[in-house]
Amino acid sequence: MEKTTTFNEDAVCKRSRTAYAAQCTFEYLIGLLITDAFLAKLLTNIGISDSVIGIISSFISFSFLFQLMSIGMVSRMKNVKGTVIFFDCFSQLLYICLYCVPFMNASLEVKTGLAIIFILLAYASKYLVAAILFKWANSYVEPDKRGSFSAVKEMVSLFCGMGFSLVVGFIVDKYEAAGNIKYGFMFLIILLAVLNVFNFISLMGIKNGKITDDSNKVSTKETIKNTLGNKNFRHVIVLLSIYAIATHLTSAFMGTFKTKDLMLSVGLVQLINAVANGCRMLFSVPLGKYSDKKSYARGFELALFIAAAGYLANVFTTNATWWLVIVFTVLYSVSVGGTNANKFNITYSYVKSDYIAQAMAIQNSISGVLGFLASLVGSIILSKIQENGNMFLGIPVYAQQVLSAISLILIIMAIIYDKIVVEKQKAMIQ
Repeated sequence: MEKTTTFNEDAVCKRSRTAYAAQCTFEYLIGLLITDAFLAKLLTNIGISDSVIGIISSFISFSFLFQLMSIGMVSRMKNVKGTVIFFDCFSQLLYICLYCVPFMNASLEVKTGLAIIFILLAYASKYLVAAILFKWANSYVEPDKRGSFSAVKEMVSLFCGMGFSLVVGFIVDKYEAAGNIKYGFMFLIILLAVLNVFNFISLMGIKNGKITDDSNKVSTKETIKNTLGNKNFRHVIVLLSIYAIATHLTSAFMGTFKTKDLMLSVGLVQLINAVANGCRMLFSVPLGKYSDKKSYARGFELALFIAAAGYLANVFTTNATWWLVIVFTVLYSVSVGGTNANKFNITYSYVKSDYIAQAMAIQNSISGVLGFLASLVGSIILSKIQENGNMFLGIPVYAQQVLSAISLILIIMAIIYDKIVVEKQKAMIQ
């Protein structure tokens, strides 16, 4: 943004912050419909196997690679608002196309290919401008209140998402129980279209601006020097990469675990998610204030401890102890409330503000690709265990339990690295 931007309570800044919060809410509601049980139900209906569903679910992390392209866009972009709106709304349209696949008169191979193309292109379009949108919209937030603002913004999204996902989940269940699951998909198509309109209106409400100063454009050499050449930033990349590997190794396969192995309905899954989001909402502001007071690195560490407890619970989740998936979902959801805000804001602590968008693109791309590769490894482990009759080392177990154990070990490694390396770095105030 232009350096003349101030952070007083004028109408334009307040409107931009409100519009940004609204946009995040509508984007979150859209995200609920193309992840977890909803996506698993859609892809299962198409006829795709559990292992492939897990890989497809992880395309979100692989698509972070497209953020690297935003590095070149930052210094050349003349209309930030127009560019962000085009790519963000285009990604939402592709989600609608995804739900149209079951209605196509085509072979399983063709439907699978189209599903992969729609999801990959949707995420690629979205994350091409994600870092740019973050810096553009976040520039209207006072630097020393970003943790709290992120927490409040998240609370609004979660509050709206709780009732939304619950109602939509039971509606889809009703259609499935009546043998008309495709009518449920039609309902979701209409819902996605409506949400896309509101997402567009919200983006329009954010004031246009610049994310670089025309008089101070930087070269690729300077960008690399101030990002990858920054030792403190490299440590952040390592931390976030370990976290990405840990989470994607398991999360990509939780949708089918809940709906197929534990035999929970979509509605019940959404009820559990609603409870989890309610807990996350309660802890969002305290976690945000803790990060503002202590540091974003300390806030991230606290969230990792909560995530570790969640994965420990999931290690022991079976049909007989299915309720432990509730414990996992709640703890993991609360932890994400801390990691999501801090993994972006932590960049501000160690990278100059002129290079924030580029740094975020780099860190998301690296951790995203590693997260996607982790899901491929998880897919192999899942297939092997399922082929062996859900047995591992002679012990009856679900693959997701084994994956959760590995994720737990990696989360502990991330906690140690954060404690002894990242937290000891001197943070910048900007």
